[in-house]
Amino acid sequence: MKIIDGGICAVKGVRAAGIKQGKMGIAVIDGEGNAAGVFTKNKIIAAPLVITRNNIYKTQRIGAVIVNSGNANAFTGQQGMADAKEMASILHHYLKYPEENIAVSSTGVIGRKLNIEWIRDHVGEVVRSLDRSAEASRNAAETIMTTDTFHKEIAVEMDCGVRIGGIAKGSGMIEPNMGTMLAFIYTDADIASNTLDICLKKAVDRSFNMVVVDGDTSTNDMALLISTGLSSIEPEIDDFQEGLDFVLTSLAKMIAKDGEGATKLIEAHIQGASSLEDAKLASKAIVRSMLVKSAIFGEDPNWGRVVSAIGYSGCDVAEDKLSLSFSNEAGSIDIVRNGNIIGMEENNLDMLRSIMSQDNIIINADLNIGTGEATAWGCDLSYDYVKINAEYTT
Repeated sequence: MKIIDGGICAVKGVRAAGIKQGKMGIAVIDGEGNAAGVFTKNKIIAAPLVITRNNIYKTQRIGAVIVNSGNANAFTGQQGMADAKEMASILHHYLKYPEENIAVSSTGVIGRKLNIEWIRDHVGEVVRSLDRSAEASRNAAETIMTTDTFHKEIAVEMDCGVRIGGIAKGSGMIEPNMGTMLAFIYTDADIASNTLDICLKKAVDRSFNMVVVDGDTSTNDMALLISTGLSSIEPEIDDFQEGLDFVLTSLAKMIAKDGEGATKLIEAHIQGASSLEDAKLASKAIVRSMLVKSAIFGEDPNWGRVVSAIGYSGCDVAEDKLSLSFSNEAGSIDIVRNGNIIGMEENNLDMLRSIMSQDNIIINADLNIGTGEATAWGCDLSYDYVKINAEYTT
């Protein structure tokens, strides 16, 4: 497997385009095929998700996707539902796919009426710009950004020739509990919808579900996987799963790195847990902890906050078995070994500070009571996070 250029447009049969005017944007992705999706577990569900989820449940196919940024169309009642349906109807007019084969997605401010007139006036311009180029994929990825500071896309070509490409957006209001903020994944593998569904859920559990920026689960989280089948290759499912896991994990790490106001990426790896679920609880507790995130932002070697987060996570843990270390390209330092604090002389604290001063920090904890293992990703908590969210609608 190798990383290739082109994002979603590296996949056979996929065209994309997008335009942005201020905070408002529209992206369209044209690529027909079998489909699967995962959606937010928030009980307040945005209208576009209701439409898209129902369409996939009924037809298991998607012809095209229409996405607007700048407005979430969430908590907007019957008018919001009507507007989401109209977005599908507008795209049907241009691309002729049945409305039940069109996915609708929105991202932005919750509780504000959608400017459907602006969308109606600009979709034609987007459709006329549809293209199979790497630039087209990038334009679509940039269009769906809100507080993101960089666009998120990746594509791979597997050894068998199958390609998988994805774009995503996400920066704040992130603890997915299902998928991610928005993610659109395409492959030219020939795979049935039920198999796509199984593969997507596995990949999501290992990637997007392991990202925490601020602990908030959005009303608009959506991840779609669509297979155009145009490679005519039916890959070994284990191989396809590996490729899909790689694509989603890469996007998940980009989202964590781009957390609102973030200056550092945190990777929390737990091993030796009594179960996979316990490993997930502990790793996500570390990257969710406001105190851990603040310490890492301040490059303060207050590693006790990590121990505390593991302790309240709900996982089985024994103080006399826990081991803890920090590492990255600057080096590695053991802090706790089987419950015993080691290496806390000033020169070792200097090494820990050096590690924490880097852009990427890996926290390794071994609970030494089982075989459960999991990794979660998050970011530090900076002054800018408060500023961004204090002024989000103003």
